[in-house]
Amino acid sequence: MSVALYDSVTARRLLLAQFAIVIILSVVFCLSSQKWAISAFLGGLSGCLPNAVFLLLTWRHQDSDRAQGKLAWSFFIGEIVKIILTIALLVIALVVFKAAFLPLCVTYLAVLIVQVVAPAIINIFRN
Repeated sequence: MSVALYDSVTARRLLLAQFAIVIILSVVFCLSSQKWAISAFLGGLSGCLPNAVFLLLTWRHQDSDRAQGKLAWSFFIGEIVKIILTIALLVIALVVFKAAFLPLCVTYLAVLIVQVVAPAIINIFRN
């Protein structure tokens, strides 16, 4: 589910939780080697950064243009930009930085899992 479907407080907490997971896993992989730590950070960044960009793109039109139907287009364009940015960041991490595949994938998948699980946990503690 996209972060822009949540209210601003929940979306910010979700992005903060994702970034915290990236930092934690980067530190854990740092115990193995510095290359693994950098790879983990790049994998997590490939998950967090597109979500933040998507959030900015969709919130730009959320309140002012709702009646004119531009909100659906901002979601559509935001999702396309998010997918392209994710693929580009993963390719850059693997090709340019020659990142290790295992920490990159583990951290990227952890960010995706947090994106699914964290809203439920945030809503439990909200009440």
